[in-house]
Amino acid sequence: MHNNRPFLLSLLLCAVVAHGRLISDGGLHQPAELLRLKPSAAASSCDQTYGFLPCTTTVLGNLFLILAYGYLMYLGATYLSSGSEMLLEILGPGIIGGLFLPILGALPDAMLILGTNLCISIHLPISYLCNSSFLICCLCAVSGLSGSTTTAQSQVSVGMGLLAGSTVMLLTVIWGTCVVVGKCDLRDSLAIDGKDTVGFSLTGSGVSTDIWTSYAARIMAVSVVPFLVVQLPQLMSSTSGRHLAVLIALVVSLSLLIAYCVYQVFQPWIQRRKLEYAKHKHVMSGVLRHLRKHALGRLRRDDGKPNEEVIQTLFNSIDGNKDGSISATEMRAFIVGVQFDEVNLDMDDAINKVMSDFDTSHDGRIDFPEFVNGISKWLGEAKSSGVDSHDAGPDTIKYLDHFHMQTKKEHDHLGDQSLVDQSDEMVKGVEKPKWTSIKAALLLLLGTLIAAAFADPLVDAVDNFSDATSIPSFFISFIVLPLATNSSESVSAIIFASRKKRRSASLTFSELYGAATMNNLLCLAVFLALVYIRDLTWDFSAEVLVIVVVCLVMGAFASFRTTFPLWTSFVAFLLYPFSLALVYVLDYILGWS
Repeated sequence: MHNNRPFLLSLLLCAVVAHGRLISDGGLHQPAELLRLKPSAAASSCDQTYGFLPCTTTVLGNLFLILAYGYLMYLGATYLSSGSEMLLEILGPGIIGGLFLPILGALPDAMLILGTNLCISIHLPISYLCNSSFLICCLCAVSGLSGSTTTAQSQVSVGMGLLAGSTVMLLTVIWGTCVVVGKCDLRDSLAIDGKDTVGFSLTGSGVSTDIWTSYAARIMAVSVVPFLVVQLPQLMSSTSGRHLAVLIALVVSLSLLIAYCVYQVFQPWIQRRKLEYAKHKHVMSGVLRHLRKHALGRLRRDDGKPNEEVIQTLFNSIDGNKDGSISATEMRAFIVGVQFDEVNLDMDDAINKVMSDFDTSHDGRIDFPEFVNGISKWLGEAKSSGVDSHDAGPDTIKYLDHFHMQTKKEHDHLGDQSLVDQSDEMVKGVEKPKWTSIKAALLLLLGTLIAAAFADPLVDAVDNFSDATSIPSFFISFIVLPLATNSSESVSAIIFASRKKRRSASLTFSELYGAATMNNLLCLAVFLALVYIRDLTWDFSAEVLVIVVVCLVMGAFASFRTTFPLWTSFVAFLLYPFSLALVYVLDYILGWS
């Protein structure tokens, strides 16, 4: 792939040198003078972006430009992705992982949406290009506010096609591919890490994720609210409130974007606290089950009060030095002998939490009354957990076994690791952090400049290709542009899913849901702002319906389950052609557009 860069750039350079010249589509039999049009004739046929980039009115010429500019956008997305990963390795999750990286991931799409609306009919002479391409983009954006509204309205469908196509592709084609390459054998509705022996069994193989991935899917489903708001006037057949609806949808979109970024910043802390609590509940259930199995009778009497005679025997077995109290050392010796079903526990943390629950006098020792009260408290929590069992009460071995399995399942759904420890390991593992930081910053800058500079030329090429082929620009941008802007993210997601582990599957699908959420919030906010500022007409009912349907179907699908058998991938795959067919029927048969 890297070897093709000089070749593509050379072709672009040749096209630039041929200023004002149309790109031939293969008509070599015609006289040479027909291929050498005057600059004025060429200018009347197509407009050069920025005043110097090549343009053409032919099918093959525009196809070449789409591929060339699309590849450059792919490079920009790749540089942004690489720089983001380097920053994440150095700084870990939190503000970088939760706020900065999701915005960078949506940047190429946002740039293309800007390009469809701001940089229209703006042609800058070569002298303006001496500073940098980034300055050109800024000048183009500012000047574009007073550009032709008619031209902007004709090209705005390219941006909408990109927005819809990007979201739909991530949640259908890429989602389904990740299920196929990441599938493992299913046992008890849970994927077994690294074990793939049943082949392409539709029900016997699949992927499993943690509960946080389900939360991400729910957030993605909520992110379609701005689409519903902006569609309200059309739903009520009103024409007077459309401009106001765009403004309200913009405010809602920005508000949800801020809330989502705040959640992403604090999500590692929330996840760590929930994981710690889940581990403590698992320790509690394991201790209760162990005590009940070794007790000579029930821990509670029929009236619900503690059976102190039975508990006294257990207390004496833990009190090794027979001094009438249990120390932290004696509690450690007891907990070491408890089976916790392969849950990765921090033993010191587990002992500290047990001592904290039992040692109400805070003297570092647990006497018999404190031990009785602690056991009663834990049995009460087990009873209030809502575990299904046919046994009479929360003191039976079977009931406590159910409670123990429930806490293990809850722990597994949350993910078996500490985010803080992961972050520390990342920081320690980076060699030459200063140089890595500089390299990350340069990659981010280069990726941003490429995305900003070549967004508008790519949009122009798509629009010209649409004119040359009579194919609606929406479908070209729906199918082609997401391949450029999401290719790096898609490839990395598929590769990561192929590791066939629950943790990698969770991260992969969380990334897909997060990318769709940022499309629905950040990219839509940019789109709505431009529509509102330039007083354009919002007439995308079919496109909005496709986005809403796909996001709600996949969001509902992933919100209430954490295991996805292989057959679910075909549901996702079928949604892609369904989306294209739905837009075509609504716009070109039923006349919604």
